[in-house]
Amino acid sequence: MKTKIRSILLACMISLPVLGQTNGTLSVSVKTGTTGGTYAPKNIEAIWVEDSTGKFVKTLLAYANQRKGYLYTWIASTTAAGSVYNTVDATTGATQSTHGTRTCAWNGTNWNRVAVPDGTYRLRMELTDKHAQGNLATITFVKGKNLQTLNPANVPSFSSISVTWTPSVSGIDDPEVTEPEVLVYPNPGTGLFRVSGNDIREIRVSDLTGKLITTTANPGFDLTGFPPGIYLVKISTGTGTAFRKVILK
Repeated sequence: MKTKIRSILLACMISLPVLGQTNGTLSVSVKTGTTGGTYAPKNIEAIWVEDSTGKFVKTLLAYANQRKGYLYTWIASTTAAGSVYNTVDATTGATQSTHGTRTCAWNGTNWNRVAVPDGTYRLRMELTDKHAQGNLATITFVKGKNLQTLNPANVPSFSSISVTWTPSVSGIDDPEVTEPEVLVYPNPGTGLFRVSGNDIREIRVSDLTGKLITTTANPGFDLTGFPPGIYLVKISTGTGTAFRKVILK
């Protein structure tokens, strides 16, 4: 009987579908603003990803030092995961003295650097300029094989929001497709970018809203004069297509 039960369980496990794990990049750009707190315009802020159940996945940005204890929602999320204030692979810095456009990115892995399954996730943003709870924003997005660009309405402390999930051509669950090996440099850069790779035929650069900025067949492009932030680069070669992101300083 025990042998029969083990056989049934094994058969069920084999028949379970394997969740897709598409490689890609979530690019985030947001302009911060005051909550009207005592210490404005100085502020602390955090941006992180949770799964659809609210479980902490990874911190993308944390600008906070001595006063990070007032980012209550971020603290609760990281604490529940067993790693309070976790900033593995995140963009980090001290308390900000002014407001401006913040950019960060997520590579689809958790704070243990393990790729997470495709599905619905939540981008959380928190900012305070007082010794108390500040403002929060939550944006739901889908990690998967499809490109998704979101431009949510402005909310207190967060405006000009742009969130883009850009899947790679090849996914973890699609090993027969190989993405071309290309490199875009310098990255971050101040305007002029070069692209290296074999048989490059076309380069298309877009902003985070999906608006096409430039198209060229040359192994480089110039973003001099464009607003600082994250730009998406589509590189077509003789063997396939690659997607990259660049940061313009």
